[in-house]
Amino acid sequence: MKKKSGKPLKSKKAAKTPQNQLRERILIFFQLNSTKKFTAFQIAKKLKVKDIRFLLEQLDTLVEKKQIKHSANQKYAALSSAASKGDSKSSTKVFSGYVDMARAGFAYIICQDEVHDVYVNQKHLNGAEDGDLVKVELLPGRRVKPDGKIIEIITRSRTQLIGVVRFYNHRAIAFAQAGKKLIEVLVHIPRNIPVEEFDRVVIAITKYKEKSRDLLEGNVIRNLGKETSNDIEMQSILVDKGFPLDWSEALLTAADKISPEISLHSYRKDFRSVTTFTIDPFDAKDFDDALSVQKNKQGHWEIGVHIADVSHYVEEHSALDKEALRRGNSVYLVDRVLPMLPEKLSNNLCSLRPKEDKYTFSVVFTLDEKFNIIGHWIGKTLIHSNHRFTYEEVQEILDGKQGPYQKELHLLNTLAMHIRKERMAHGSIDFDSVEVKFKLDAHGNPLELLIKERKPAHMLIEEFMLLANKYVALFIAQKNKEKPIPFVYRIHDKPDPGKLEELGHFALEMGLKLDFSSPKKISQSINKISEAAQKNEVFKILQPLAIRSMAKAEYSPHNIGHYGLAFPFYSHFTSPIRRYADLLVHRLLYANLETSYRAEPDLLHRQCLHISNQERKAMEAERASTRYFQVVFLKDRVGELFDGRIIGMNERGFYIELEGSHCEGFLPINQLDNDIEIHKSRFKASSSYITKAWKIGDKLKVKLVAADLDQKELLLSII
Repeated sequence: MKKKSGKPLKSKKAAKTPQNQLRERILIFFQLNSTKKFTAFQIAKKLKVKDIRFLLEQLDTLVEKKQIKHSANQKYAALSSAASKGDSKSSTKVFSGYVDMARAGFAYIICQDEVHDVYVNQKHLNGAEDGDLVKVELLPGRRVKPDGKIIEIITRSRTQLIGVVRFYNHRAIAFAQAGKKLIEVLVHIPRNIPVEEFDRVVIAITKYKEKSRDLLEGNVIRNLGKETSNDIEMQSILVDKGFPLDWSEALLTAADKISPEISLHSYRKDFRSVTTFTIDPFDAKDFDDALSVQKNKQGHWEIGVHIADVSHYVEEHSALDKEALRRGNSVYLVDRVLPMLPEKLSNNLCSLRPKEDKYTFSVVFTLDEKFNIIGHWIGKTLIHSNHRFTYEEVQEILDGKQGPYQKELHLLNTLAMHIRKERMAHGSIDFDSVEVKFKLDAHGNPLELLIKERKPAHMLIEEFMLLANKYVALFIAQKNKEKPIPFVYRIHDKPDPGKLEELGHFALEMGLKLDFSSPKKISQSINKISEAAQKNEVFKILQPLAIRSMAKAEYSPHNIGHYGLAFPFYSHFTSPIRRYADLLVHRLLYANLETSYRAEPDLLHRQCLHISNQERKAMEAERASTRYFQVVFLKDRVGELFDGRIIGMNERGFYIELEGSHCEGFLPINQLDNDIEIHKSRFKASSSYITKAWKIGDKLKVKLVAADLDQKELLLSII
């Protein structure tokens, strides 16, 4: 093709194609921002593209053509960005992130602002430990993924460890588990705490490593003895994840000094005469939320979502506030709860207990006769809960049993079903995952393993909490569209296209055709899996695989929407007793009800990064707790045979769910064959030597050969 005026001619057909026009704009945008990374929603805002689905299709096309790149944390970047190989400017790039230490000694830094996790060689750790918040500087090099060195440790993840003491040359060394690594700690033993060899002790860290070859140092503050127990194992899990075991006397005293007096202030609406109740698990003590029901003068229903006003009791920057931020959230283990706030607050002052006046922060919705929301009000309130329901009690009433406030409960259920139907029609995804719960005896040992059922009573509460969270975020977003107000959003980016493709191929092999060609099709296909699983349990294996293909939800001051819920704006407002994010949201929301308040963006960013990380650690602790109790539950059945189903696989072996117990065991790969190749999707494995193949969902006959309490693992062999 000839040139004219020194510029290449363009195909007229291509120029008229909306797809090509948008792709060209995207490429120009990345040429001008070659060192930055953007989410799809950020790109849409910059390019003023209203059709996000159309934009996503063009972004995916450019990724497939290798003209831009897309990362696991759902950000897009130019191929010539600082994270790509050969960029001489990369050594000047500094990011903040959390250390994810590997057993081999190197680490990856998990950064919100970086396309890839940053690899750090052991020699560049500079004394950082697993879970620490650090600053990492990118190094020049030819690695496909970024390589860096730690230049600053911002916050230490652990202040305590639990280890087993050994004596060497008049020195006490404790061997402690820190994440994936077993580390050595030089310990000082005070005279008032007798310690013998092989005792398990709690250590307060007094000196961190300066160089990789150094030892941590610490003081023994408690001797747990040689004998292990469920209690000691739960303490070990909490300490390993960086959560404190106790409250300081100063914090308990601060909580005790808070006045329990309740009075009606001018800035609060009085809802004490309105029918109000709570619905919670039977063993709950911290009641975050309540619902109220009344008809207004116009004959419309007013539904109040009332949330404990924790911010009234926990002053910003106080010692209690700083400790709540440090913890980030409550941690729910099998046999205990580690609360974010002292029990005086979590189970007493803040908890919306029945027959007591309580301070709340509320979102009140007005609905017409067709259940459409025609208005809402947000503000501080004073309520009086008339009744405390359990989910089981509400479900019995919804199923037809006579009970208190049955008219109100049936109305709320009808409204919730209508709201849910609307939400699903707009592209929301229904993640239906299996949760297990243990029934324990008086000594804390597992008697029975139960599967938590998600019934209409649960969905009733869920829908109104989602609605309140959505409207709070929407209020802030609409308050100043030209200059968005800094806020804490709960964001969820779109899933990884590669993982979806692998899921689609695997589902097709099982006889279920999925379509991931657009965001709407993606949500429909994920929901199709749930519907298929209800009809045929064979498809249940696809549900956890679909969840794994999704991005991780997190907290951020930079809104990109919530993909899974199909909400353009979403926050966490409804659980401030157990989540610090919600407490932050309460403060920011209240400060912006009548005026405009702008929080310091950098501080908000650091807080979001921290509470997202604390949420991850809490989930890891909860999973470790469940795995441990599964081992305790089956330890007396070693030698028995089980029918099992493959639910996961990696280079080490297969993860098997044991039928009848819902416990997860591990089948080492050498039990099958030494020449097994795991497919990159980790959905399938094959052996060329014995011409055998396995896939997720396959049934196997296995034998329980060991119940390892230390590793929290049930070891299996194949029959």
